[in-house]
Amino acid sequence: MRKYLRPPSSVSHKNTRNWRQNSSHNRTFANNYGRRNQGGRKQATFDPSDVILQASIQQQQQVTQNDYQLVHQFEDFAISQELKQNIAKKGFAAPTPIQDQVIPHVLDGRDVVGIANTGTGKTAAFLIPLLDKVVRNPSERVLIIVPTRELALQVKDDLVEFARGMRIYATLCIGGASINRQIESLKRGQDFVIGTPGRIKDLNQRSKIKFEDFSNIVLDEVDRMLDMGFIHDIRAIVDQLPQPRQSLFFSATMTNRVEEIMRGFLSNPVHISVKTQDSMASVIQEVVRVQGRSKVDVLHDLLISDGYAKVLVFGRTKRGAEKLSKALQQRGFKVNAIHGNKSQSQRQRALREFKSNQLQALIATDVISRGLDIDNVTHVINYDLPESYEDYIHRIGRTGRANKVGRALTLVE
Repeated sequence: MRKYLRPPSSVSHKNTRNWRQNSSHNRTFANNYGRRNQGGRKQATFDPSDVILQASIQQQQQVTQNDYQLVHQFEDFAISQELKQNIAKKGFAAPTPIQDQVIPHVLDGRDVVGIANTGTGKTAAFLIPLLDKVVRNPSERVLIIVPTRELALQVKDDLVEFARGMRIYATLCIGGASINRQIESLKRGQDFVIGTPGRIKDLNQRSKIKFEDFSNIVLDEVDRMLDMGFIHDIRAIVDQLPQPRQSLFFSATMTNRVEEIMRGFLSNPVHISVKTQDSMASVIQEVVRVQGRSKVDVLHDLLISDGYAKVLVFGRTKRGAEKLSKALQQRGFKVNAIHGNKSQSQRQRALREFKSNQLQALIATDVISRGLDIDNVTHVINYDLPESYEDYIHRIGRTGRANKVGRALTLVE
């Protein structure tokens, strides 16, 4: 844990300009930002200072996925040669632990419960064997349900890469996009349907998706879906699913509500848990005490420091994230915002620009704190405190991926 030190006065940067003359406005903006929701009610927050201190003490004692001894290589799996070639083209040299354990059971037709942190490779763990299943039997259809639009898009993108040249068709069914186009796509017949709970339920009620057509169902990030208020939608979907079917169930945590959904969804499942410890050894965690300064000034000085090349900044509210993004843009930074008030095309563009390194920073709410795989994020900055310990862990999990070291900073008054 450290105190925040201002950069030396000799630091020169194109972004350091007349904004300092308006410091009163900056302080008002920073101090009001995100403390209360739009109804004026103060939201719960989690201060991770003690967690960060404990993580620094135990950094050398942590157990990570690197301790796992692989049983299989991709060549060992009974999947098509074309699929193996696409796996290699995607740059997958060897399975991750969850892929190593899940893929054989899915290929055997078993139901699976996978308990795994984000970033462990679970998307490929279910896509690879299900793709092979559809290739071998074109009558098989797969329904994949995830909590957010961004995660659905990522699953679709991964599917396209794994299925290249294999004549596999998929429809993305998410809110914020034209439902009529999705209906037209569904009419053409699709091997995979990937979507969020609300839109999937809506299409089913319109008789455009018939659950009895799907013999393979995946529920991914179940705990996140329940946190987002999708429990009734999930129950309504699960109650209508056909039998027999193959069901795959993934969650980072196992709460009572998650267990309740799981019991009604699975039949004699294989349980697989591949969890790294929550405070990951690949993420250096720090507290930045603002000590009365404007938080936007502190963030500014961080962003002009060496090494802050690809930064995810988390705020708590949609309105606050947008205001912070505009404030940083006015200071000359290449940033954009992603949150629930953006249209789907705006959200996709912001994410695409960040992934392709056109932005230095992406200002986000927790809509992208789980599941998304963004390469080479150098820093995660908690501009606003998360609401819970779990939210904190998922936020900082956006950096320090693929055996790289990342840094996570939390601004604290």
